Amino acid sequence: MALILAGLILWTLVHYFKRLAPERRAALGDPGKGLVAVGVVAGLVLMIIGYRGAEFIYIWQPPSFMVHVNNTLMLLAFWVYGSSAAKTAKAWPAYKIRHPQLTGFKIWATAHLLVNGDLASILLFGGLLGWAVGEVILINRAEPDWTPPEPAGAATYVRLAVISLVLFGLVAAIHNWLGVWPFPV
Repeated sequence: MALILAGLILWTLVHYFKRLAPERRAALGDPGKGLVAVGVVAGLVLMIIGYRGAEFIYIWQPPSFMVHVNNTLMLLAFWVYGSSAAKTAKAWPAYKIRHPQLTGFKIWATAHLLVNGDLASILLFGGLLGWAVGEVILINRAEPDWTPPEPAGAATYVRLAVISLVLFGLVAAIHNWLGVWPFPV
């Protein structure tokens, strides 16, 4: 659990650095981007190693139907995250909401909280959900004005649907490879 917490702290600090200490971050220039990237990767590695090695401490038993809810939310998370990927006009909901990538991340974290009832999962996914909520608050305080982008055309929606389904299948395959069957049994 200590590695999960250390990873969460490092992940949060490097992400919040730009918002909490903008002058210091600006003073670092381009090399600062590399430092932040190293911090993000190190935090991620600590969380993964900590989660994979954590003792299973049962907290609650998620109902079996939550697997369906999780998978539906995961498809939605890929869609919402990717809705901002187009360079100009954006797909729904990116032309309606300010932070589609962080919203997709929050959906991902919530989906995983719904299907995992052990302490390590609650710490990891709950901590990442808390980080994403805090990130939105900090961004909105630092940059209160936002102009919604133009809505995208049909081709963008088709691409986004295909990409979302492919990512869902790829992530499901990775979960299976890691020994976690992500579908109902």
